[in-house]
Amino acid sequence: MKKIAILGAAESGIGTAILAQKQGWDVFVSDMGTIKEKYKQQLDSHGILWEEGGHTEERILGADTVVKSPGIPDTAPMVQKLIAQGTPILSELEFAKSYSRGKTICITGSNGKTTTTSLIYYIMEKWGVDVGLAGNIGRSFALQVAEGDHDWYVLEISSFQLDNMFQFRADVAVLMNITPDHLDRYEFEMQHYTDSKMRIIQNQTQEDAFVYWKQDEHIDEELEKRAKGYAPSPTPSSRPAQAGHPTLMPFEDADFEKLNLTFSQMGQHNKRNALAAYMATSHIGVPDELIRQCLKDFPGVEHRLERVEEKDGVLYINDSKATNVDACYVALQAMERPTILIVGGKDKGNDYSVLNDLIREKCAGLVYLGADNQKLHQAFDGLGLPVQDTHSMKDCVEACIRMAKTGDAVLLSPCCASFDLFKNMEDRGEQFKTLVRAHNKK
Repeated sequence: MKKIAILGAAESGIGTAILAQKQGWDVFVSDMGTIKEKYKQQLDSHGILWEEGGHTEERILGADTVVKSPGIPDTAPMVQKLIAQGTPILSELEFAKSYSRGKTICITGSNGKTTTTSLIYYIMEKWGVDVGLAGNIGRSFALQVAEGDHDWYVLEISSFQLDNMFQFRADVAVLMNITPDHLDRYEFEMQHYTDSKMRIIQNQTQEDAFVYWKQDEHIDEELEKRAKGYAPSPTPSSRPAQAGHPTLMPFEDADFEKLNLTFSQMGQHNKRNALAAYMATSHIGVPDELIRQCLKDFPGVEHRLERVEEKDGVLYINDSKATNVDACYVALQAMERPTILIVGGKDKGNDYSVLNDLIREKCAGLVYLGADNQKLHQAFDGLGLPVQDTHSMKDCVEACIRMAKTGDAVLLSPCCASFDLFKNMEDRGEQFKTLVRAHNKK
């Protein structure tokens, strides 16, 4: 019996374990941290062996294949040992796809992928096909395959997941953009990160489609390099990406007006999200009239330019999902009121200077929210705006309330990861919403 070890016992790891057991693997799950009670119950109900608080090397190094959580970096000691002995290390999506009959629409990009993924899924559901939502959003892809599989999947895919995908082939690949993000995981080399994102087209043929934003500064250049035989260097736990030769489906900003589209969400970046969804779903045969109606009706994504509420003439907006500089940039572009901007968190090697002109134009004040705000002070204090330094969401919201005037907006668009003060970006956004609503009830 083939042995599989799964590193990380959260949504993707549990789904992988259940699918692997169903497919006849000898399964072992290991997590350096504490496994949530609901996941322990799932493993126990299937009779799957697990451990927490450390790794049993013998069990993991003796596996034929390892599937690791995308959050575990190549520098982790156990991953280093697996790399040294040549054990295949896969992502959940790679493993699950090998057992699925479903066709896939796969979305990646530094920004916009969650909204685009959710919108495409919304359109597919309204079309009435058998479709699952998975990847970096929704329920585990592997678990859905194990429990019955679907005809279609809409998958949001991060660069970390792409790094350990090799045979995977997307029927429709969508790349929203490539802007600096997660560079701390890519040796602070932009090309390494770009290579990771371009893996979305690996193994594609002319029968498959590649939808992308043509005005991105990297994508056309990367396609040209690959057409000439460029072979990117793999990350330590990955193998080289296989060349892809899909049918290219580029779009430009002006296409939104040319196609006479209407979208329910604010901002130029959301027009791009709508265009990507329109092109991807049109390509597979969704009726044009249905797509257009879905664009008008789409309710939006939680934590992405989410209107919380308005009180005393101040509008509060939760954009906690903006975990990099470019995401904050497009959020500020969409603002139509003087804005109190909340920024801060775990820095990922960000260059904040690209925000300066936009902050001068759009912002009435800045509130820093992080365990260590020194880099933010260095970046923004010289802009001449009112600044508040805070280290908890409670203090942050109170500072915003004091600073904001009638007609202003308060925008949580942090530019940074959330792990310095919060469990995750959802926790950050939920705390913001709860405190804003509690204040507004007074």
